[in-house]
Amino acid sequence: MLEASQPPEPGHGVSATGYSTASGERSRWLGVGHCTHGDAALAGAAAAQRALIGDDPRLLVVFCSERYDLAGLATAITECAGDDVPLIGCSTAGEIAGGGPRDASVVVAAFGGDGFSVATRCAEHASARLRDSGAEAAAALSDIEPRPHQVLLLLTDGLAGDQQEIVRGAYGVAGAAVPLVGGCAGDDLRMAATHQLHGGRVLSDAVVAAAIGSDAPLGIGVRHGWRRVGEPMVVTGSANNRVHTLDDQPALDVYLDRLAAPGEARAEATAFTHFALTHPLGLSRQRGEDQVRFIGEADFRTRSLGCIAEVPRGGLAWFMEGDDESVMHATDAACADALAPLAPDPPLGLLAFDCIARRGVLGEPGIRREVARVSRCAGDAPVAGFYTYGEIARTRGVSGFHNQTLVVLAVG
Repeated sequence: MLEASQPPEPGHGVSATGYSTASGERSRWLGVGHCTHGDAALAGAAAAQRALIGDDPRLLVVFCSERYDLAGLATAITECAGDDVPLIGCSTAGEIAGGGPRDASVVVAAFGGDGFSVATRCAEHASARLRDSGAEAAAALSDIEPRPHQVLLLLTDGLAGDQQEIVRGAYGVAGAAVPLVGGCAGDDLRMAATHQLHGGRVLSDAVVAAAIGSDAPLGIGVRHGWRRVGEPMVVTGSANNRVHTLDDQPALDVYLDRLAAPGEARAEATAFTHFALTHPLGLSRQRGEDQVRFIGEADFRTRSLGCIAEVPRGGLAWFMEGDDESVMHATDAACADALAPLAPDPPLGLLAFDCIARRGVLGEPGIRREVARVSRCAGDAPVAGFYTYGEIARTRGVSGFHNQTLVVLAVG
């Protein structure tokens, strides 16, 4: 029986990786701890201790299963690191670490050293004020010391409404010079409620943000690997994130018939959600990959589709499909794009925000191969991340919310 003051040993599902650099009088480090122990306090303490490879942490980022007592988990982590160390985090639809993807676990990433400047903010009641909540969280940027490289890390409630509105609010504060990156919290596909962490607090319907200033470059890669299926459709009726008609026909009927959906997906909400994981909606873009929208639910009464973000009326849309090869190619490309600004130096670590729908395409063996590929790209550096309900990556333009996509942040 393990005592609460004693975190479990590696044989109890604890893993750790870390990397540090030093140049002159300045040093930087990033460590990752991962624990699968079932007790929230033990798991949180163990993961935090393994992540803290230096004695001067600047930020903790936590990705954890909602199966834990989240208040107990957050308390254990903050007690381990110190109440004065900024912390943000969220619940997930699965966790990612260098050792592979897991469920019912906790991952802690710790940034440290005097090469980082960090400030955090949270915005509550996000669903009632999406754009304002993004702006409020992004105000953390005003609290960091000037550094040559900056990024705003956002963790949001993916069930709060149109996530692109949150991105627009954050962009209005951050401007074009500061990239945005992050993901939407999950709840193991229950689609009921997600949670966000800020310091020792457990929130819901919130946006949490960490403004990070860095002495070394930060790179972002974003790819999805989905391709168009069949003929295009016109979005003839939509409002915010709900699609009412496609080609003037009820959107749900068009979706089910064109994709030859199985009988259970035509009548049962959970079955529909699982079917929709691997059949997203694609929106045409002028350059680069099509934007992808995760179809999160169907209204069987109104015959409409509910997406995680806005689907503009009048635009062209396609149903999308992917396979192992296309998704893995996107994984390699996202990592390469993220690492390019750091070259020729290796990364301190990678943060991966991977859509739960990509997990549905690859299956369990496939996601193990995918995380292994990300780890190979990282080299000796640690990897931390989670399976999301949507991904945030804005490096140019106003748009920055993605679905069914892999986003990678490389920390130099």
